[in-house]
Amino acid sequence: MRRELSIAELESEHTELLPPRETLFFGNTNWASVMASNSSLALNAASLYSAANSAAVQTITVSQG
Repeated sequence: MRRELSIAELESEHTELLPPRETLFFGNTNWASVMASNSSLALNAASLYSAANSAAVQTITVSQG
């Protein structure tokens, strides 16, 4: 359940800027390859008063180098 924030709570929030991109770059290469796949199949053909259910399968692969 969400509740509304008061003005005092909003004013107490602080933000910080990230350093420039040059500062974050350490000279090494760091990359991530992300692949996602969702698949689901349901068949309800030539039948009366029946229901077809399907559960989705999700696969996520992350490789970082």
